[in-house]
Amino acid sequence: IGGTSSLLGLWQARRAGVRVVQRLNGMNWIHRLRRTGVKHYLRAEYGNLVLSYIRRNLADQIVYQSSFSHTWWERVYGPTSQPWMVVHNGVDLAAYTPSGVHDRHTDRYRILMVEGNLGGGYEIGLETAVSLAEQLYFGHHLPIELMVVGRISPQLDVSWHSKSKVPLVFFGLVERDRIPQLDRSAHLLYAADINAACPNSVIEALACGLPVLAFDTGALPELVTDDAGRVVGYGGDPWQLDPPDIPTLAQAAVEILENQARFRPGARQPAEEAFGLDAMVERYLQALVE
Repeated sequence: IGGTSSLLGLWQARRAGVRVVQRLNGMNWIHRLRRTGVKHYLRAEYGNLVLSYIRRNLADQIVYQSSFSHTWWERVYGPTSQPWMVVHNGVDLAAYTPSGVHDRHTDRYRILMVEGNLGGGYEIGLETAVSLAEQLYFGHHLPIELMVVGRISPQLDVSWHSKSKVPLVFFGLVERDRIPQLDRSAHLLYAADINAACPNSVIEALACGLPVLAFDTGALPELVTDDAGRVVGYGGDPWQLDPPDIPTLAQAAVEILENQARFRPGARQPAEEAFGLDAMVERYLQALVE
């Protein structure tokens, strides 16, 4: 059970003796701090309540997608008596690989940002990404291109193109099988989501040998280790969406960009050790049969 599935269907499953395993990522929270509209606000709150009800009353086993996710749910909704485990997301390491076609430039650095949807309050990630690119371009005098992959409104596209001071490419939504080439064609991935529970984009990038840059919120410190990239202090309270520490983020980006030969193999290593698809499936099978 991954999302807000029918409560009636789950009750019927439980009565029929079917084992219910709930997979929990994060929960909706940005809508409480940024204006996202009444419809979005109510949908987000409803989703949290349904998932918390399933967690406490219907699930036989809970799979959290990160240690951060487990701590978050217990802090907000309290501990439960059900058994639980942490299973990070995984990818096909043969499909997401450093080897393959790419169009990585040699005359400029490409910062890649991959998000499913840049709306509903998550536009803040784009604001930080542009600030980072500008800091690198004007403060460190590096040739920078910021490529953004994900759903974005036409209004936001036009707005940022009119005020951006660095080359900005909006790639829109892409098919999943195009992600490996995009990852291989960049020099670093900026993981923009604040307090992310276990972002697929980060694991996909690591598997492709793309170093990851992020603030130390959510599960990012669990995923980006050693020379897989850099995770830096946020510089304020991320839960209150305080202004982040862009200069420190930019300094870490410079280290990655100027040491690609060190960081690209370092990014692939944790993917091979911990984020393969087979390992993830094995853990889910364990949750289903125990």
